Amino acid sequence: MTGILLFGSFAVLLILGVPICISLGLSSVVGLLASGFDLGMLPDTIYASVCKYALLAVPFFVLAGAIMEYAGISEKLIHFADTCVGHRKSGLITVVVITSCFFAAISGSGAAAVAALGGILIPAMVDAKYDRGMSSVLVSASGAIGIIIPPSIGYVVYASIVNVSVSDLFLAGIIPGILLGVSYIVVAVWLSRNNHEIIRHEPASGKERWDAFKDAFWGLLMPVIILGGIYGGIFTPTEAAAVAVIYGLIVGIFIYKKITMKNILTVLRSAAISSATVMYVVACASVFAWILTTSHVATDLSDAMMSISNNKIILLLLVNVVFLIAGCFLDGSSAYYIFLPVILPILQALDVDLVQAGVFITVNIAIGLITPPIGINLYVGAGIAGVTVSSLVKKVIPFVLGGIIVLLLLTFVPQLSVGILHLAG
Repeated sequence: MTGILLFGSFAVLLILGVPICISLGLSSVVGLLASGFDLGMLPDTIYASVCKYALLAVPFFVLAGAIMEYAGISEKLIHFADTCVGHRKSGLITVVVITSCFFAAISGSGAAAVAALGGILIPAMVDAKYDRGMSSVLVSASGAIGIIIPPSIGYVVYASIVNVSVSDLFLAGIIPGILLGVSYIVVAVWLSRNNHEIIRHEPASGKERWDAFKDAFWGLLMPVIILGGIYGGIFTPTEAAAVAVIYGLIVGIFIYKKITMKNILTVLRSAAISSATVMYVVACASVFAWILTTSHVATDLSDAMMSISNNKIILLLLVNVVFLIAGCFLDGSSAYYIFLPVILPILQALDVDLVQAGVFITVNIAIGLITPPIGINLYVGAGIAGVTVSSLVKKVIPFVLGGIIVLLLLTFVPQLSVGILHLAG
């Protein structure tokens, strides 16, 4: 009964258009009352969930991404990638994906990457005679790589729930992020194969490439410092997030000189709103997850899924289906807190590496960001391109299929994600 009231009230609130975080909070209150718990447990549960050292990295990474965005790093990354491959037939497609991967390693957020890069890349692709809808979908899909390529806020939240190493998740996410990017390049090139009007850029000279590299160097160095410091044992992922903020301020104020005292408050306000949104979702979703666990709803759902089949392949496919559908309606943090209490016992029973699981579950969420009806990235990209989301449905299907192929590889070939951990010792 508790499970029906919990999920039922949550679904009703979503249908009524109530924001996800508020829907989670209100349905959690319904669940507490239905389970006979004292409402006084609500603040204690919230406090326990958000006061985790690992989650301290979230506001720091959000602030670092905001600083680098206002510092103008997106334009510099795009220009550098364009000088390298922009003259090729599929050059601008490759520029979109490469730039998204680099910006993902700075911002750690899918929607932020689309918002920062879409305003430049979508008009550039349209001017080069690429289809406007395909251009919008490509930028939206590439921006989703932001939650897979480290540093990723999603990995931080997942690690805080499952109690695995954030550093391991960061390292394991590198190859999957690259694979997803390659799949999107292949799909976009295939969709554009019959477009003979595409305009290629003139090849850049060696000097132009060198100048573009020097201009983008400080932005490119940021993920190197973050990941190099973590895996060099210099600092923890949480400390790396703080270092990223300091480095971003130095670059934005003294090198690129785009951040001034006039706009520093704008940067801080933007980061504060984004961080507060994430942490509010974490707080409300953690109560939802706590009720699922303590009322044994999660155990009952896990047993029901396990009763469907004992076949590992079928159960892993079922896990992917659950998160693939969840990604269409929920943000990553909400999906983790709601469904991991149900899925975690299944993964443990199947002896699946939880780091590998964190990667392919996050890839599910990334695919969900471009999957209707509530693909956040798709809405952002459509708004920038000036088209309707409904007009993009057919165009997004090949990208979703390309992402699912990568997802299946990561699910059933663990070496593609955790193999790098063994190589790194």
